[in-house]
Amino acid sequence: MKVMRLKILLLAWGLGFLALFGLLAFVAIFISNEDDATGNDDLMGDRGSISVSADVLKHRPMVEKYAKEYGISEYVSTLLAIIQVESGGKLSDVMQSSESLGLPPNSLDTEASIQQGTKYFADLVRSAGASGVDGNSVIQAYNYGGAFIDYVAKRGTQYSFELAQSFARERSGDSKVTYTNPVAVKKNGGWRYLYGNMFYGATRF
Repeated sequence: MKVMRLKILLLAWGLGFLALFGLLAFVAIFISNEDDATGNDDLMGDRGSISVSADVLKHRPMVEKYAKEYGISEYVSTLLAIIQVESGGKLSDVMQSSESLGLPPNSLDTEASIQQGTKYFADLVRSAGASGVDGNSVIQAYNYGGAFIDYVAKRGTQYSFELAQSFARERSGDSKVTYTNPVAVKKNGGWRYLYGNMFYGATRF
């Protein structure tokens, strides 16, 4: 009788341990998934990643608001990366979108900048979709303007640094300026054509 009772106690203890272990494993997996979903602010792409600063992340709710309004909620991470590149989140015109309205640089306040920058990006996304042009071309077009979408569409529909460079060469009349950004220094020793930023699409979005 004592042996049977001991077996029952050992079985109960074993089942209890397995249940506890299973619960701990579930919690660990849940926490890990939450970290992956909300804590990873490195935006991955074909060329690597870009880390988004706290100054940029504070604008996320507003970016999400206008991305939803213009039907591009899936591009929130890309829009945040653009803010990182354009201003680091530290200027009022965080997306540097004044010029897309024909205004002088830094004419817009923060919300107006995000609204306009998001709308402009959404227009580029739709234009690229209609032309069969890839997403990296859209990113470069944010800097160059919509004409770059047409330029790429006539040359194979896929972004390349060579296309970005030739577009700037044509628009600048072959004029060059010193450009000491590490991306440029690594690529060509430190220069760019005097039209937009031909390295914009080569940035690690």
